[in-house]
Amino acid sequence: MKTLPLNYQNPIRFGTDGWRAIISDGFTFANIETVAQAYADYINNQQIKESEDKSDQSLTIVTDLPLIVIGYDRRFLSERFAQRVAEVLAGNNLNIAVFGGDIPTPIVSWSVVDNKAVGGIVITASHNPAEFNGFKIKDSWGASASSETTMAVESLIDCNSPRLTDVLHLDRSNLLAKSIESYRTQISNYIDLDLLRRSSARIIIDPMHGAGGRWVESFLQPGNIQTETIHAERDPLFGGVHPEPIDHNLAALKSKVLETGAVLGLATDGDADRLGAINELGQTMSMHEVVPLLLRHLVEKRGLSGGIVRTFSQSVLMKRMAAAYNLPLFETPIGFKYIADLMLKENILIGAEESGGIGVQGHIPERDGILNSLLLLESVVTAGKSPSEMVREIHREFGEFYFDRRDIKMEVRRGQDFVAGLSLSPPVKITGQTVTGVETQDGTKLLFEDESWLLFRQSGTEPLLRIYSEATSETKREAFLEAGETLALEITAK
Repeated sequence: MKTLPLNYQNPIRFGTDGWRAIISDGFTFANIETVAQAYADYINNQQIKESEDKSDQSLTIVTDLPLIVIGYDRRFLSERFAQRVAEVLAGNNLNIAVFGGDIPTPIVSWSVVDNKAVGGIVITASHNPAEFNGFKIKDSWGASASSETTMAVESLIDCNSPRLTDVLHLDRSNLLAKSIESYRTQISNYIDLDLLRRSSARIIIDPMHGAGGRWVESFLQPGNIQTETIHAERDPLFGGVHPEPIDHNLAALKSKVLETGAVLGLATDGDADRLGAINELGQTMSMHEVVPLLLRHLVEKRGLSGGIVRTFSQSVLMKRMAAAYNLPLFETPIGFKYIADLMLKENILIGAEESGGIGVQGHIPERDGILNSLLLLESVVTAGKSPSEMVREIHREFGEFYFDRRDIKMEVRRGQDFVAGLSLSPPVKITGQTVTGVETQDGTKLLFEDESWLLFRQSGTEPLLRIYSEATSETKREAFLEAGETLALEITAK
């Protein structure tokens, strides 16, 4: 019997933010070499094309090799996978700079821009479970690679055998150390750190054993503010908890906030590009609460303006606030790369995902859990109110909406078929509420008369069907989610 090649059994496909697979199954050293070679071919092809596009070929003189910045998170073998990527890129005549230890993804992105690199690679599976690892591509402006880039890289997979060279002698620690200091300067200029350090507030920080480590705390010391970081040490198993800062993964942070009387709990995901938050009552704040608070702070306290971007699963409140502030509103599919694309083209004040990825004006077009943790803290300290009271004020002014999400384990093809079928034949009613419209920009969203909604979407990075709902009451939201889960399981079981 003929043995099928590994790539046939485990096809390499880029999702909404990179390629991810289970370690030792699809995510192997052989496959990482294959992907790195495809990326190297893409970069070198782009360099050739740029040279050919110059009007005077005789004056084209290449003095430096293209630079790629490489970083990695705290997952199992991440440092060795990053080393292998470096060996392949160096074997393809590319200049490389590799961080000497785990580093948050937003700092890799910043370093790409700071060093005028042509791109960056981060070995991380972000918020995925511990058994996963991944390969993120960063474009020269620091954001996640566009769909066009990842499709081009995919098309080059297996076109050439990996070419490797030894890079043990490589030392660019000084270059990257300067970028880290540059990043620190950027945060210090963006956030009113003196205000935060003078505050008497108590906050708890949870990097979930990920690359965020003590980065947030480091910006607040020394000072009067009381900070405590839990789960700061590396644990490739993340303490048995998925490193995604959503409600059911933040039990320890919630408990610590209540135990210490903290005003706020801040969490970052496995590679520290996403934000999670706990209010003073020990309750998880959804991004449908956090992002409106940030928007209000930027507009009313900082006096800024610009476009507002919400992804397909973001809050109705963003639409209402954009109208109230007379600011343009953009809506994109789910995935921060779509927000980043708009940030490059338009004057965008804030763009946000439901999953905790937020980009803000005056920074690189990238999610940054460290910056946004500090910005949320700044908004709370500036307001002089508890987070729960700040949310109540938003609701009083712009209306009450409550959000949550449920995930169902589902094979990708089955989930995609369900979502597509639902768009063609949606139910007339859900829990007695009439479906007044259907939107299909990214998944299938059922709309209701009071602007409540229920969204079904197959994950682009995991075998999960995601069910989202935002409703005008918590009771209605829970009813929608229950009905949505039942509907999905009933139809896919047939």
